[in-house]
Amino acid sequence: MAEEPATVLLSIVIPTLDAGAHLEACLAALEEGRKAALDQAMDVPDVEIIVADGGSSDDTRAIAERLGVRLVTTSRGRGPQLAAGAQAAAGDWLLFVHADTRLGQGWMQAVAGFIHNPANRGRAAAFRFALDDASRAARILERLVAWRCRVLALPYGDQGLLMSRGLYDALGGYSDDPLMEDVALVSAIGRERLRFLEVPAVTSAARYGRGGYVLRPLRNLSCLGLYFLGLPTPLIARLYGR
Repeated sequence: MAEEPATVLLSIVIPTLDAGAHLEACLAALEEGRKAALDQAMDVPDVEIIVADGGSSDDTRAIAERLGVRLVTTSRGRGPQLAAGAQAAAGDWLLFVHADTRLGQGWMQAVAGFIHNPANRGRAAAFRFALDDASRAARILERLVAWRCRVLALPYGDQGLLMSRGLYDALGGYSDDPLMEDVALVSAIGRERLRFLEVPAVTSAARYGRGGYVLRPLRNLSCLGLYFLGLPTPLIARLYGR
């Protein structure tokens, strides 16, 4: 009798800092996607969810505890939080998702399809960027991000990032830098090992409401340019306002 294949475990890591306004919707989208795939009798991985909190003062931790996800408290900063979440994870595969992002319908099917292809153990994948804003400015920004991903192969952290534990460890994981932790890891992955899943990662547009659809992307682009010019990330973080 043939042996049953070993169950794959997917660890989803969510960094949080005062994310109470968004975390529940993020977790609900993950659960809805998982249930939809199971209802289709798909071969989907088991899932553990880890919230890596950087010292929230709102109800973020209470939400995580109420919804039964694993809570890891660590030092503040998205890079250190992502690294701590990955270190705590038991999964064969890691999926990093921002707390203000909701993965769209079909996310689990897309992830399962990627995971079940043996060639992808040495590759990573990101989702399609989308905003929860019906404005024309949001659609323009989405097209600009799609261009950046197509031409530069440079998704940001709000598009999620999926990879095997083996690849993550081989690349050295997320850095402790206060900024550009997502750019550093994606750059280490490289264009040839990066794939894009045709499922939206719908992210809150609130920060563009505060920073503007013109000024904020320009600031982000300036920081990216300074990073590739070799400026220290703590200095860029001060310029960025973190």
